[in-house]
Amino acid sequence: MGRTMDEVMAAMPAERRARIQARAAEMKAEVEGLKALRLLADRSQEQIAQALGVKQPAVLKIERQTDLYLSTLRRFVEAAGGTLELRVELPGKGVMHLTGMGELAP
Repeated sequence: MGRTMDEVMAAMPAERRARIQARAAEMKAEVEGLKALRLLADRSQEQIAQALGVKQPAVLKIERQTDLYLSTLRRFVEAAGGTLELRVELPGKGVMHLTGMGELAP
């Protein structure tokens, strides 16, 4: 008879369990694509479309794109109820947050 995941994890050394749990948390924090982001936000394509002032097929198109304007990405994230932060890490310089990127001119 097979063992449960909890049993397998319990049999591992504590250090290995900690590494596995840390990586699982990292993977949970990573969202692959705008569709996944929308689903995590519990929003439908229609809800996003209404917030963006477009029709639902336009949301489908945005979700399928691999190359977006930052302004489009920002609007999509905001329509899902979030905020967009652009983080840059340069060797020897640390982490910086770019501001004003993807904002639409008034």
